[in-house]
Amino acid sequence: MLDLKIIIGSTREGRSADQVHPWVVERARAHEAFDVEVLDLRDWPLPMFAETIQTVGDFRDPTYSDPIVKRWNQTIKAADAFLFITTEYNHSVPGVLKNAIDSVFVSYGFRNKPSATVSYSNSLVGGARAIEHLAHMIIEADGVPLRNTVPVGRVLQAFDEDGMPHDPMTDVSLGIVLDDLAWWGTALQKARADGELPPGTFRLRAAMAAQAKG
Repeated sequence: MLDLKIIIGSTREGRSADQVHPWVVERARAHEAFDVEVLDLRDWPLPMFAETIQTVGDFRDPTYSDPIVKRWNQTIKAADAFLFITTEYNHSVPGVLKNAIDSVFVSYGFRNKPSATVSYSNSLVGGARAIEHLAHMIIEADGVPLRNTVPVGRVLQAFDEDGMPHDPMTDVSLGIVLDDLAWWGTALQKARADGELPPGTFRLRAAMAAQAKG
């Protein structure tokens, strides 16, 4: 089975994520492809990102500036796929989620792994702009953001008393996303096992060093 990490990207009091994530987690755990772990950023009080090459220590066994940063990197590194649950702040994701992604430093924990997003907001667009920004962040982290997403608009009215979305197409959309994660997760898991190129930044630095010597 694929190790799917569901990352809840809001931590503030009264967050609407608590209406969204039970449905997402239940559907993901019912999918035969996944072993699901929920990473609620409330449980991961990561310091504001300030890592440098000096604070990381030995690349083969990084220490980082704080033990929780090391555990976070190890946890992300162990995953095969990611499903983000995020609200939209100022046309982007919450700062705590950006900080969590930035904190995956040197380990390349998101690299060559698929991710998808369930977003929500009280507006009609359902956090669509947060989805776009998050995809850019994951690309920069060497991850593989998938096209299909689940934007939930008017989140306060979106779910019934049983925690299911009123719009049946919202549930269909989540099913599509989970199937996509399963397909891409399996394909990329095999590709990683067959061998990975070094990160592009490392190859570029090596080429620049060789050119400088020549």
